[in-house]
Amino acid sequence: MSTKKWLSFFTQVQWLKDKYLTQQQFVVALSVVIGFLAGLVALVLKNLSYFIQWLINESSISFYTNKYFFVFPLIGLLLVYFIVKYLFKKEVEQGIVGTLQSISKKKSLVNQFHRYASLVTAPITVGFGGSVGLEAPSVISGASYASFLSKTFRLNQATRTLLVGCAAAGAMASIFKAPIAGIIFAIEIFSLDLTLASMIPLLTASVTAILTSYFFLGNETILQSVITEDFDIKDAPFYILLGVFAAFISIYFTKLYFFAVKQFKRINHKINRIILGGISISLMLALLPALYGEGYEVINQLMRNDFSEAISGPLNNWAKESVWLVIATLLLLLLLKTLATSLTVAAGGVGGIFAPVLFIGSLMGHTFGLFLSQLGLITKETSITNFTLVGMAGLMAGVMHAPLTAIFLIAEITSGYVLFIPLMITSAISFFVTSQFQKHSVYTLELAENDELVTHNKDQAILTLMDINKVVERSFIPINVHSKLRDVVEKGVTKSSRNIFPVVDNNSKFLGIILLDDIRGIMFEQSMYDQVLVSDLMQQAPEIIDIEKSRMKEIMNKFQQSDAWNLPVVKNGVYEGFISKSKLLTAYRQKLIEVTV
Repeated sequence: MSTKKWLSFFTQVQWLKDKYLTQQQFVVALSVVIGFLAGLVALVLKNLSYFIQWLINESSISFYTNKYFFVFPLIGLLLVYFIVKYLFKKEVEQGIVGTLQSISKKKSLVNQFHRYASLVTAPITVGFGGSVGLEAPSVISGASYASFLSKTFRLNQATRTLLVGCAAAGAMASIFKAPIAGIIFAIEIFSLDLTLASMIPLLTASVTAILTSYFFLGNETILQSVITEDFDIKDAPFYILLGVFAAFISIYFTKLYFFAVKQFKRINHKINRIILGGISISLMLALLPALYGEGYEVINQLMRNDFSEAISGPLNNWAKESVWLVIATLLLLLLLKTLATSLTVAAGGVGGIFAPVLFIGSLMGHTFGLFLSQLGLITKETSITNFTLVGMAGLMAGVMHAPLTAIFLIAEITSGYVLFIPLMITSAISFFVTSQFQKHSVYTLELAENDELVTHNKDQAILTLMDINKVVERSFIPINVHSKLRDVVEKGVTKSSRNIFPVVDNNSKFLGIILLDDIRGIMFEQSMYDQVLVSDLMQQAPEIIDIEKSRMKEIMNKFQQSDAWNLPVVKNGVYEGFISKSKLLTAYRQKLIEVTV
């Protein structure tokens, strides 16, 4: 369809909306469309990834590829690099972090480039064996469609943010066939306000996405588990210990992930990053093939009490000599999966950490269950399955700081709530312990460090969303430090309605200020005009705002602590203007209206 026809179509829809629908009804209608698109995006990503894996591992060419399958992550990373550099010519953001940044700094306008970028690069990364998941690319791709529709129909920022949340809920619901978990995921991760106005669109998008998944895939689910043993109260202490174990693994995951990303950023050339990361992942794959791709098949086998796939490869025969060696191998796989995920992202792969967290959590829970079984503390074999499931929730709660999402996701994929109590115990403890050492999740840590994180704290959220550049006033007349009182009066006072004058050097570097009150007693004594120097009159500013480093919360604190009405703004030491308290408060009120309407 041509651009002209698209514009005509959207114009007609806008007319129908204005004539027949209220704003809330139109948002609900849009949430249906967004839920369908998010579900479709998730299906496309999954099927493209599985198709690539099928070509490598099971098609007629697998005879040539199976022997050297472990080199494919390096090939995948190279393909992604060349596609991004020569075809897209711009970086592909990591899904959920990129979406959160769009909400906080871009008024929920997600780059339309992501409507197709992740659809190409993420399946290549995962299909060729990169240790990342497809959930985050599904979220940002769906969010870009939500942003596009919101912008087309000129919806306000609050509604755009809600519809981006609808896309996230739809993507997660479609992938896991877990509509409630999808809704809670959007609320917890994107800090959406839980109101009746927001709940209906989120519910509609989630249901639409899951219906889309059922239409194309039937009853097939990515995680398959049915609980065969109920929770026994005597196992409660073990689930408490599992929560503590999950917390420490969560901290390990987050620390290693950001350490790898930061270290790889120091490597100047991206090809060098890819070679180093790709070779490292390939070596780990050669040792433990279970590290290949997302790893959902391994998770499903662990939930069936079958760990043969998890320890396949060179360690297979060695590990099976005793259960203790199996436990040691599973722990090694757990540690290396975290490293493989970190290296995949750091080297330039496109994908998220959702699937790896589930993978590592299942390994953690299964290993914990095997350990208890060997000690004779649990006797029923099926108990290990329960620990495997609860382990996934515990790690999600710790790494993502999303305990409710963790609880409801595992409850929904097991088709029942018999594990609700152990899920709550382990998730709550994991989240609490982790948050004592790691205040922010793996999704929000970098944003929080840059003061770009939108949270459920309304005041903090408004400050984060405000743009400092829009409150800088530049109508103040700067005075050169080498000038005299005459210049202050003739070039400043007589031509300005302001009562404060910035003092700068010949390179416009900010040095201080002169207040009108400071010269009021001598400004009419012309005999002093050429005797008094600006350097004698100026004083230090009570606080200075650096436009590149200072965040809104810090700026507010500077006004409060200094009790000043105007504060100077600099950029690399060069004078830029002033921010006034009145202008700042006006901008705050305006932003509050924008995001709550």
